[in-house]
Amino acid sequence: MITRRRFLIMAGSALSAVALSASQAERVLAAFSKPAIDQQRVKWGMVIDLRKFNDLPEKKRKRVYEACKEIHNIPVFPDPKDRVEWIWGADFEHVFPEQFHEFLEEQFKWLEVPILCNHCENPPCAKVCPTNATWKRDDGIVTMDYHRCIGCRYCMAACPYGMRSFNWRDPRPFIKKINTTYHTRTKGVVEKCTFCVERLEKGMQPACVEVSEESFIFGDLNALESEVSKILREHFFIRRKPELGTEPKVYYLL
Repeated sequence: MITRRRFLIMAGSALSAVALSASQAERVLAAFSKPAIDQQRVKWGMVIDLRKFNDLPEKKRKRVYEACKEIHNIPVFPDPKDRVEWIWGADFEHVFPEQFHEFLEEQFKWLEVPILCNHCENPPCAKVCPTNATWKRDDGIVTMDYHRCIGCRYCMAACPYGMRSFNWRDPRPFIKKINTTYHTRTKGVVEKCTFCVERLEKGMQPACVEVSEESFIFGDLNALESEVSKILREHFFIRRKPELGTEPKVYYLL
């Protein structure tokens, strides 16, 4: 893909080539025709080891959800119908109904399953947004521009996982302690997990991963030697509603 910057560089060099000899010009053009050295793009993904997570004491499991709230200024509304969440726990039967059956091992039936945006390879939410307030980045993260969101909630209707929340009320009075390093949202705006993109840009791990005591693993799916890639090659995993073709990038180990 030729970016605007690369095009201008190429155009400028092409003009300079006029003054070059034929052999020099050929070398310049040959250099431009070569692919970039690093063609591999990062593709972020997350693995959640359900056994490790459920072996944690309840207080530590709760900390995984609370860390997300604290960092991202997620409100805590007194009325459940106003609930805004980026990550929360659900039971195995409702998260994986296609995996639930009478012969399922008893230990799996009562697993607490952390659920969050799946950052799909083919995100239906991004396709229906009329203002491009939600889109998929080159690194695979499905993110949002809250200033563009007009509150139509098409993305919520399109998401087959129910992983988006809508601010029916002004959320700011209901934030326990505002984190001044992260922005707040307003009434009429949709929000969701962003894989802590603001932390990734600083070389940090997502907040939930950092406090999960190694039950959450995060990394580059395109890097063969990354921990997430090795785990997915060596262990059986499941994803939510794989039959839909959205290609979720959150993987669960049983």
